[in-house]
Amino acid sequence: MNIQQFFLILRARWRVALLVLLATVAITVLASLWMARQYTASAALVLDVKSPDPVSGLVLQGMVAPGYMATQIDIINSDRVAKAVVKLLHLDEGTAVRQQWLSNTQGKGQLSDWLASLLQNKLDVKPARESNVININYTGTDPDFAAAVANAFAQAYIDVNLDLRLAPARQYAAFFSEQTQAAREKLETAQKALSSYLQSNGITSADERVDFETSKLNETSSQLTGVQGMTTDSQSKRAQAQSDTVAEVMQSPLINGMKADIARMQSRISESSVNLGSNHPQTLRAESELNSLKAQLDAETKKISASIETTYQVGKRREHELQGALATQKSRVLILNKQRDELNVLRRDIESAQRAFEMVSLRASQTNIESRATQTNISVLNSAVAPNAPSKPRLLINTIVSIFLGILLGVAVALMLELANRRVRTTDDLLELLKMPLLGSVSAASGRLPYTPTGARA
Repeated sequence: MNIQQFFLILRARWRVALLVLLATVAITVLASLWMARQYTASAALVLDVKSPDPVSGLVLQGMVAPGYMATQIDIINSDRVAKAVVKLLHLDEGTAVRQQWLSNTQGKGQLSDWLASLLQNKLDVKPARESNVININYTGTDPDFAAAVANAFAQAYIDVNLDLRLAPARQYAAFFSEQTQAAREKLETAQKALSSYLQSNGITSADERVDFETSKLNETSSQLTGVQGMTTDSQSKRAQAQSDTVAEVMQSPLINGMKADIARMQSRISESSVNLGSNHPQTLRAESELNSLKAQLDAETKKISASIETTYQVGKRREHELQGALATQKSRVLILNKQRDELNVLRRDIESAQRAFEMVSLRASQTNIESRATQTNISVLNSAVAPNAPSKPRLLINTIVSIFLGILLGVAVALMLELANRRVRTTDDLLELLKMPLLGSVSAASGRLPYTPTGARA
């Protein structure tokens, strides 16, 4: 079928096509007038995706992600928000609504789920182009009810969004609360361990005590060194105790005086022996005095030797005492060092527990504040109001659409009638039908000539 045949068919069957067009428009107009009027209420929400979190002060990167707006629209369309709307408007408390639910579902499922699905069917959520505004549209037969539902969806979305945002914070708050308690108990245990150790060992100030005992050890060691030097000196003098070269003997004024007296007495005896003779009473008396002086000198020398021996023995005993005291002091210092090391370990345990407690406590406080926050990044830009004019049915648009559809339907009916009762309208139809060559064609007469009896033309 070519374009010429198409237009010839339409010209031949235009009445049918026109009838179908008129019928379509009439039916559409009547249906639009018969349909119940629908009212659409719209609430606008704005999402602030750039403001920092009021608690942490950080900008959440998830808010500026490309899919953030789509996620928010899905949340508004979710069953959770719809059920929240049912609760906000108390739709599940009406007796008539319950009877209708029982009639439609025979009591299967939940009333709130059924009402939520009905609300979702008439909900239309659209984001504004190139902005962070979301429009919530709800269509219903009652304009006031439509506005109430749209506002309820906006409020329910804010509540659910806040709950979704705070749910992790609440979980973290509970977790960090338990961890804070555990950290506190660990810190208290470490403090009790340190206190018990100090009490059991009688330690008041470990560092000062160690310093004192160390100083005492050094002092004892110095004393031992001095006594050992004195003992060594006494030992060397002891070996020369019977000699006149000992310093104490050589430096003794008494001994030196006795030696001088002995020298003088010997000189007198020598003179007396020469002058008076060796057996003279004076000479004998002088020799007796000399022997007495020598005996006194030996006695005094022995006293000095005895004192050197005494000094050596005393120094040796003092050396043994200091060695014992030094060993005891070393043991005490080693014990104190070990105690100090154990104290340092206990103190480090306390410091570690203190840091862990402070860190967990800080995090617990932050999550606790976050879990109690009531601020969201969503604000109501425009609340829904009851519309004055219905949004459906749209008589003008429906009429325009029905005209377009009526034209298409009329053309389709004309073509179907033509195919059902085919007519020869052009030479092409004849050639296609008879499959024979065309010899000629007679065009249609524009008018009819008058008839005469002779058959001649006027």
